[in-house]
Amino acid sequence: MEIERRTLLGGAGALATIALLPAAARAAPATRAPIDVLAYRDVTLLEGPAQIQAGRTLETLLAMDEARLLRPFRERAGLPVAADRFGGWYDFVPEFHSKQSMVGFIPGHSFGQYVSSLARGYAVTHDARAKAKVDRLIAGYAPTITPDFYKNYTLPAYTFDKTLIGLIDAHQFAGNAQALKLVAPSTDAVLPWLPGHALNRPDVEKQPRAEQAFGWDETYTLAENLYLAADRGAGERYRTMARAYQLNDAYFFPLAAGQNVLPGRHAYSHMNALASAAEAYIVDGDPRHLAAARNGMGFILDQSFATGGWGPNEGYVVPGSGGLGDSLDKTHASFEAPCGSYGHMKVARYLMRITGDSRYGDGMERLLYNAALGALPLKSDGTAFYYADYNQVGHKAYYDTICPCCSGSIGQLTADYGINAVLGDAHGLFVNLYLPLLANWRRDGETALTLTQDGNYPLGDDIEMSIFVQRPVRMVLRLRIPAWAGPATRIAVNGRVHAGVVPGRFATIAREWREGDRITLTIDRSLRLEAVDAQHPDRVAVMQGPLALFALGDNTPSFTRAQLASIRQRRPGGVEWGFAGSPTFAPYFAFGSGTSRVYQVVTA
Repeated sequence: MEIERRTLLGGAGALATIALLPAAARAAPATRAPIDVLAYRDVTLLEGPAQIQAGRTLETLLAMDEARLLRPFRERAGLPVAADRFGGWYDFVPEFHSKQSMVGFIPGHSFGQYVSSLARGYAVTHDARAKAKVDRLIAGYAPTITPDFYKNYTLPAYTFDKTLIGLIDAHQFAGNAQALKLVAPSTDAVLPWLPGHALNRPDVEKQPRAEQAFGWDETYTLAENLYLAADRGAGERYRTMARAYQLNDAYFFPLAAGQNVLPGRHAYSHMNALASAAEAYIVDGDPRHLAAARNGMGFILDQSFATGGWGPNEGYVVPGSGGLGDSLDKTHASFEAPCGSYGHMKVARYLMRITGDSRYGDGMERLLYNAALGALPLKSDGTAFYYADYNQVGHKAYYDTICPCCSGSIGQLTADYGINAVLGDAHGLFVNLYLPLLANWRRDGETALTLTQDGNYPLGDDIEMSIFVQRPVRMVLRLRIPAWAGPATRIAVNGRVHAGVVPGRFATIAREWREGDRITLTIDRSLRLEAVDAQHPDRVAVMQGPLALFALGDNTPSFTRAQLASIRQRRPGGVEWGFAGSPTFAPYFAFGSGTSRVYQVVTA
């Protein structure tokens, strides 16, 4: 049945739109996400690549110079500044010309993301250094708030969005009371420079302007964090603003009606905007917003690479055009890896919470191993990894300008690994990612059960879990079974095989758990080949479980399908694959800079 489309928001002023909404939408927030996100404190990563990367990223954020971080804000406020600066995207320059250089693109844009990352890092690790740095940065930011910051500024909505999440995360996760008080003046400072409602970027980009970058603002991503600000105590006006900044007519409602309006749009920000649709559904309950998030994610998954990445040249391709396959020869800018991974995992987590569909976790898992964990480390001077390169002659390398957007999102991404891995509800836990970890399930605020998880996955088939309880506890444990899992996939509880394992669903184990109970999940990681798209059946990726295997080296030959199907791990649990006489194949997280190729040319 076709969904009726109607305009809910028509005024230019965000604060004037509340009267246009039905009474149900003006009510207190509803709870329409039956699965909960666990508290950061309740999931602890144990030794492994994810823990190492998250810890290293937090240490880098702790090492970032605070005077440099505050410099663009102090400069616009007329306060004394140090001579030293980050440069790159982060600092003002007398004249910014995007066609010549990205230096001076969005001054101060990632400040809020750095604060958010530190606050989340503190919530995960309880590292007092992170809280102290959050407190100092918030105190240093407070006297700089002025509308002059956004005068002749390229992307005011974009930077305010990042600043807002930094402030509300500092309050929520690091206990900084001042941060919540700064939300209102920070909002008042940017309001003169905002349009009052979401703008459709493809339309704005067509309008003539002296500098093209002024058409790239992302007003359509604001709603999620505005809703969160209201939920965390910033005031009702943020819920009103959130409704004004939903891009309904041009984006959400066509998606809800099944129209693929993605082609030609900026890839990361329009994925990120789906989080606003999901949050709008949770708060206001309009089923069109849920349909928009589900259909939008579905369209993106349909044009994703084997790695889980998407968006060659930061755009979506026309379905059926062969655009993904064509990009393998035309671009080295295939995917904004930290940003894209962060946005995708966030939207997938929303959808999993709302729908209970485990297959959203399959995409999260692919991105974890084939993008996020393989990103080159953030450096304290703002040097960051940005593009995954799926070109036939691909390279893993740092972005050529300091402090790009991915320098801000990688800390949020790594801090969220735990809450992406395990979720919960009143009945028990949902295990989504099979990282080494410890997770607590609470009942009435008290820890009722602790689950530990380890094993050799994804370099092997086995995940081992153990239960720790003070007394027997009845709880439901649900384990994500990937849609690609082979027929040998099985679950055993205390050595006894558990029935009900279906690929593409959560396997449910409901029982009374006792101290020392053990669960073994064996996932059949059968080797398979995946074509980049239907128009390029001769460009295939070698997949082993969730891992896309990259051929390493400068002179990778073509192969036959039989040769690729014969690839095996060179030793059990190792990070190298191949066959006799072949180059080395390896997962993305197992190699650094150098030449690699994820899609192999097959001749027969």
